[in-house]
Amino acid sequence: MLLFNSFEVEEDDSGARLDVFLSREIGELTRSHIQKLIVERLVTVNGSTARSSYKLKPGDLVDLRIPEPQGLELRAEPIPLDIYFEDFDVIVINKPRGMVVHPATGNFSGTLVNALLYHCRDLSGINGVLRPGIVHRLDKDTSGLIAVAKNDNAHAGLAVQLKDRTVTRRYLALVHGRVKEQSGIIDAPIGRHPADRKKMAVVQKNAKHAVTKYRVLKRYKGYTYLELTLETGRTHQIRVHLSYIGHPVVGDLKYGPSCPHFGLKGQFLHAEVLGFIHPSTGKYLEFKSPLPETLSEIITKLPPEEPDQGHH
Repeated sequence: MLLFNSFEVEEDDSGARLDVFLSREIGELTRSHIQKLIVERLVTVNGSTARSSYKLKPGDLVDLRIPEPQGLELRAEPIPLDIYFEDFDVIVINKPRGMVVHPATGNFSGTLVNALLYHCRDLSGINGVLRPGIVHRLDKDTSGLIAVAKNDNAHAGLAVQLKDRTVTRRYLALVHGRVKEQSGIIDAPIGRHPADRKKMAVVQKNAKHAVTKYRVLKRYKGYTYLELTLETGRTHQIRVHLSYIGHPVVGDLKYGPSCPHFGLKGQFLHAEVLGFIHPSTGKYLEFKSPLPETLSEIITKLPPEEPDQGHH
């Protein structure tokens, strides 16, 4: 069995080497592993094999086949799901904090995909065996709404909307420090961290265009509560962007202070609103999920900002 991944090269990636591009797109694989797959003729560009050093052009179609680890079979597991919407095409789930979306090294059970396989036997096959139906992701410790495709047609329809940036995605986050402006836009390209491959960073080279809008909901003593809107969907985008402007997400040990706050495991980040056009009916659907209790309790206990702070 081969896991199949397909990518269309965007303007941002023009001129990038094939192996560099793929290692950036698929963080789980090292560059040397990707070079091995290229040598084994498991990578094609526009239907033909290419060298690792091939320089990509906008519109190039890159297909990558990854031989599946032997004996890997995903188990359907009876894990309860908080379902907000479901029909023949799409299922919208309110994902709890701490749940991994799809299986990967070290997490082959207890994931959202394991739960989905038990709940519905019909998920799209576009993203291969390990990520059936998964069109977009939420980090393990980010709670909130995620849409999953139940067939290939729905998957393709949702993927196009994500690419065209017509999906509504709003998040809530508590961040360190006082965000001065009432609202703003963070427009800074994101790529792999040059020194730490497990992290993303704002970099100029081998980066992808990334835009996050923010609005201050409330200021507290030492913290700011924000609503964020994603214009693009890069890996760890909100966490990287907020860290970049000096206001990392509370509890984010990867991109913020390395000591936990408020006894939180993981970052204070919640996908509150998800809206998209239904791939079959063409109707716009929008869903809203409340802040989890563990996070709302933190907000209620925070002392408000002193009245004179920043109002000279």
